[in-house]
Amino acid sequence: MNKDLNKVRTMADFAEKGESPEVLFWVGCAGSFDDRYKRVTKAFVKILNHLNIQFAVLGTEESCTGDPARRAGNEFLFQMQAMNNIQILNSYHIKKIVTACPHCFNIIKNEYPELGGNYEVLHHSVFIQQLIDDGKLKPSDNNAFKGVKITYHDSCYLGRANNIYQAPRRLLESLDADLVEMKRCRTKGLCCGAGGAQMFKEPEKGKKDINIERTEEALETGAKTIASACPFCMTMLTDGVKNKEKEEEIKVLDLAEIIAKAENL
Repeated sequence: MNKDLNKVRTMADFAEKGESPEVLFWVGCAGSFDDRYKRVTKAFVKILNHLNIQFAVLGTEESCTGDPARRAGNEFLFQMQAMNNIQILNSYHIKKIVTACPHCFNIIKNEYPELGGNYEVLHHSVFIQQLIDDGKLKPSDNNAFKGVKITYHDSCYLGRANNIYQAPRRLLESLDADLVEMKRCRTKGLCCGAGGAQMFKEPEKGKKDINIERTEEALETGAKTIASACPFCMTMLTDGVKNKEKEEEIKVLDLAEIIAKAENL
């Protein structure tokens, strides 16, 4: 794995040689600092390196997009963070950005343009699905997930906010997996409980936490793997599975981890 990470170059490295990568991989705070989501970052890097896709990261020049600040109502802090990022992105003439975080994806794609940041932004589920469509990735060849019962949880910022429902499901179907839907899915999917900056505060008093409700719906499908595509969702669903004492038999995996495993990376 260290070999894969050693291949990761920064935008500064490219700029120093007068080069430009195909894509900028926006790692995000969770992908950089959360121990669990670092594994998703590594899985996506493995996929990129496996296909010899020329990519770069910002490294220490990347900072929070400002999404949590704006959702929590601190517009001043959001604009400070966003303008700093836009200045750096524009200085490198960034055109195409791929990220594994729907929150980063949504805010850079839909809210940075009003501040002068205009880029093609893709969520990694869409990016990976395009690679499968182009024949560059053939995960079903290994049959690692053939017949495995998987349920997919729709991230609010990927689904309802950006209408991305098909790509994650087509990605899973390409594995010859048995995709089973939860009662509430797609446009009627239930939030994991962490959106809108709720990730960073204790839940209000009530009969049941939202992540427990959502985890129960996932468990009802009989799936052995819960697929997610968001660091917040992964945290909430993992906590839910632990609450039900099912962590030994039920795995919560990001789409990138599933594809990397299917490709034996």
